[in-house]
Amino acid sequence: MSKWKPVRKAVFPVAGLGTRFLPATKVMPKEMLPLVDRPLIQHAFEEAREAGIEEFIFVTGRHKNMLEEHFDFQPELEDTLKSRGKFDMLEAIKSSEISENQLFLTRQTRPLGLGHAIWCAHKLVGDEPFAILLPDDVVLADTPCLKQMVDSYNETGGNLVSVMDVPREQTASYGILDTGKENGNLIEVKGLVEKPKPEDAPSTLSVIGRYILQPEVFTHLSKFETGAGGEIQLTDAMAKLIGSQPFHGYRYEGQRYDCGSRLGFIEANIAYSLKDKEIGDDVRQILQKYGSSQS
Repeated sequence: MSKWKPVRKAVFPVAGLGTRFLPATKVMPKEMLPLVDRPLIQHAFEEAREAGIEEFIFVTGRHKNMLEEHFDFQPELEDTLKSRGKFDMLEAIKSSEISENQLFLTRQTRPLGLGHAIWCAHKLVGDEPFAILLPDDVVLADTPCLKQMVDSYNETGGNLVSVMDVPREQTASYGILDTGKENGNLIEVKGLVEKPKPEDAPSTLSVIGRYILQPEVFTHLSKFETGAGGEIQLTDAMAKLIGSQPFHGYRYEGQRYDCGSRLGFIEANIAYSLKDKEIGDDVRQILQKYGSSQS
């Protein structure tokens, strides 16, 4: 029997202001921006659900009530859809509901960094391993990214971070791994550096927004030590687990899109639209039309 507890809980840091998308995010949380037919936060929720997550913890901020409302039971809307015979839409609505014993919310009252946001969930996580999903990062894959990671965690235990190679000139935008041995999709993590200059980066293997961490990370986060950018960095706290617990990077299978940027968000919508059975062919024709008009 494994000494590692199963991953039942996931934390979603959703307190950010989304300034890159102003004025669209002046009132609406950036996590509610639609990726094809569902908001970003629902894509993250569905990925977690398919990975076997049972409890969903949102770390919110001011003006984020819409996130909670989106996952709530909407009896009037459901009755209207039912009376009109729109059962496909009714099913879509029901798939976005989270029951009251599975959705938990806590507040990050000050923007002190990702590490601080995760620390805000420590009482809800308790003494269990947990996943973290950053809704800005979406991964288009046959098997959801977090499901891939949970399957690997069930064999290795410890801590896992999903990783991808980036151009060396972009290392200053990511948490970068100092790597050890590789075994299939797993890479031993010997160290972690937050946003190193290209000349100082130990590798070009960067962490993206999917993590499975042991609760001991909260011991280090609770010290509120600041790092890059004067913020409390999750990367710094994770680095202190290396050596005391297994720590691996996981090369996921799929394509990652950065929906925290406008270009990444547009590209993700194109990619997901092309995969949509109802509109994919039409989207392909639209792209061909605009592609040919620019030639």
